[in-house]
Amino acid sequence: MAIVILVRHGRTTANADGILAGRMPGILLDDRGTEQVARVGQRLAATPLATVVTSPLERCQQTAEAIVSAQRHSPAGSTFLTDEGLGECRYGAWTGRPIKELAQEPLWRDIQDHPSTVTFPPHDDYESESMVGMQQRAVAAIEARDARIEAEHGPGAVWVAVSHGDVIKSLVADAFASPLDRFQRIVIDPASVTIVHRAADRPFVLRVNDTGSDPVDLTGLSKALTDAASGPENGSGDAAVGGGAGSD
Repeated sequence: MAIVILVRHGRTTANADGILAGRMPGILLDDRGTEQVARVGQRLAATPLATVVTSPLERCQQTAEAIVSAQRHSPAGSTFLTDEGLGECRYGAWTGRPIKELAQEPLWRDIQDHPSTVTFPPHDDYESESMVGMQQRAVAAIEARDARIEAEHGPGAVWVAVSHGDVIKSLVADAFASPLDRFQRIVIDPASVTIVHRAADRPFVLRVNDTGSDPVDLTGLSKALTDAASGPENGSGDAAVGGGAGSD
């Protein structure tokens, strides 16, 4: 399958103020977040992207715009796509509340230790969902888009999905075949880069929560996957025993 780069949006005013923004409208990147996404756009400029797909929320749209704007030689063109499946968790009545306040709620302990049992409380203005439901619709969105991109651009295609902290953590947990109840062990910072290649037999997690400054150049890996798909093994997705030699 193709290679997906999972990018969390940059820092927002809500992040800085310790507010659980959820699906509140009008939550934008702050000055630091704007700098972060400009940097991540430059980091990804070395890799031609088949497409950029994003959550519908403004902070992710701003991040996607920065990534697309930095592309110098990309099939992605000058725009990005929106996918509701990548949207933030529906936190219901927790939406817009201070994290310090939420940490005193009984549900907080379940979110930390048993998130697979958690459904957020309903609210008149904000939808709620379970954390399992969040993971299921995000995984479905990634798998469907990944298959479509490979069909259109080939097995070495690289694309970006811009989403949110808990959503990306749940996607990484799924790629690791780790139970959702352990997903709080994963850290996904603002404007971080996480890379997953969903091969025929299993996902390969190539990078997690990378907030560095070095270019992310996947052209060597992309070529290797394209070549393997036409070779005798036909891109079986077997892991190299001993770790292999990597890609250029």
